[in-house]
Amino acid sequence: MTSSTPGQRAGRFDMHPDGTASHGSRVLGSILLIAVAIFLIVALVASPPDGAGADAMGDMVRIMYVHVPVAIACYTAFMVTAFASAMYLWKRTEGWDCLAAASVEVGIVFTVLTLATGSIWGHTAWGTWWEWDPRLTSTALMFVMYLGYLALRRAVVDPQSRAKQAAVLGLISFINVPIVHYSVDWWRSLHQTATIGRLDPTIDGLKLFALLFGMVLALLLYAWLMLHRFRLQWVETQVEAKGLDTALAERRAEAVADGGVR
Repeated sequence: MTSSTPGQRAGRFDMHPDGTASHGSRVLGSILLIAVAIFLIVALVASPPDGAGADAMGDMVRIMYVHVPVAIACYTAFMVTAFASAMYLWKRTEGWDCLAAASVEVGIVFTVLTLATGSIWGHTAWGTWWEWDPRLTSTALMFVMYLGYLALRRAVVDPQSRAKQAAVLGLISFINVPIVHYSVDWWRSLHQTATIGRLDPTIDGLKLFALLFGMVLALLLYAWLMLHRFRLQWVETQVEAKGLDTALAERRAEAVADGGVR
């Protein structure tokens, strides 16, 4: 992920001249549209309600088919940010900084979906939209920390200083991600424990298939969004660098002209 000429960049990303799309992203997008339609049929129609035991959730189990996958997608996004941040601090190349920034933005989208579907679940299961539960509180903190990451990128003008500070914050913020995941095991929580993160999953059959299908679909959606957001982030970085170079060149010309007048 190093800088290159405009012609090399166009060849590398194979973008449409009017946007961030490419032949590959269009194919993936078409596949995802079909997959989403199939998923909705499986999750909302074909799969049975949860009706086993005293803790049976009934049709409410269908929320889990979305809630768990989007949560995994946001974990993945922030893990990519942490990895890209570490790589930037090592390599100091702008591509890794672009990857980290793009992944945070996509991750925040999935975090909002996680909080929204979790609130719907909580209102149905607990009778309230929000509780200061360890899982909910740590997830909200994660959301705020990554909003702070984006705010930092807006506040720092110098590109190299911004990239370095953002990389450090990206690594620090990721510390909270495993805390979010394991909070239901470490503290007493209203939130249920992992459904499939064990040797004996608590669901099976079509319900298990719907959940796994949703997880794969969410990760593919993350990949598709990242294709577009990374390309846009890269272009924004190049435009910013060109604008800075132009401004510096103009300032040097003004200085030379002022010296000549004197």
